[in-house]
Amino acid sequence: MNAEIVKRMQGQFDILAQTLPDQEIEFWFARDLQEPLGYVRWENFITVIQRAIESCQTTGYDPANHFRGVTKMVGLGSGAERAIDDFMLTRYACYLIAQNGDPRKEPIAFAQSYFAVQTRRQELIEDRMRLQARLDARERLRESEKTLSQNIYERGVDDDGFARIRSRGDAALFGGNTTLTMKNKFGITQTRSLADFLPTLTIAAKNLATEITNHNVAQDDLRGETAITREHVQNNVSVRDMLGQRGIKPENLPPEEDIKKLERRVKSEEKRLEQVSGRLPPSAIEDEH
Repeated sequence: MNAEIVKRMQGQFDILAQTLPDQEIEFWFARDLQEPLGYVRWENFITVIQRAIESCQTTGYDPANHFRGVTKMVGLGSGAERAIDDFMLTRYACYLIAQNGDPRKEPIAFAQSYFAVQTRRQELIEDRMRLQARLDARERLRESEKTLSQNIYERGVDDDGFARIRSRGDAALFGGNTTLTMKNKFGITQTRSLADFLPTLTIAAKNLATEITNHNVAQDDLRGETAITREHVQNNVSVRDMLGQRGIKPENLPPEEDIKKLERRVKSEEKRLEQVSGRLPPSAIEDEH
């Protein structure tokens, strides 16, 4: 997402922000956010809101402090009005909605960072978006490797075999450098996962190769360590060749901050966000459009 798109989206969300009278509590109406977040139907968006409310409860916070059901009067074409249901949402509530939305929607990806950052500064929002992209890429790789492990276990490969297959894949992706070699190069403890220190691009490359392996193992019903290793190595070689066409060698990309530290930082920021967002008052607010 380029800087111009970020700037445009930021302006859109800024305009929609409101402040409670006589209080320093910023809030948004759900109906106002529905379209900017990429949802055409209210029925679909309300499902995301309900998931966000459940997330709030699971985290141990009272949803009533952040999600407030209200009734709004909207004009009809005839000049009459009708009442519709809506929600007042604190910044924390908006953040949870974004976290529970479809990350494939560009506005959702933006909103995850916009509502997490307690500032209007575009560069800090962009920094948060890059952090979130790396966390998301790492989670996708975890899921694809988990699927691979399950797939090949059903085809006669045990945990040790899975480790060997993954290591051979790494060697193919990193131009002959094994997982151990890359860990030594980056100064990573041997008990930690190499992927936790890789940049987003390399994590995505590993995930693409693994997803192709998952697809072909199932489609071609590959069985045994030898056949699956051959498939996984070839897919990593293909991904490496694709990167090489753009002048990128994965083994030369510098490591980045430990993903585990980033995950702990995000959790800490989420707790702080809940506190600084403030709490909605008990009374509902009527809003006329």
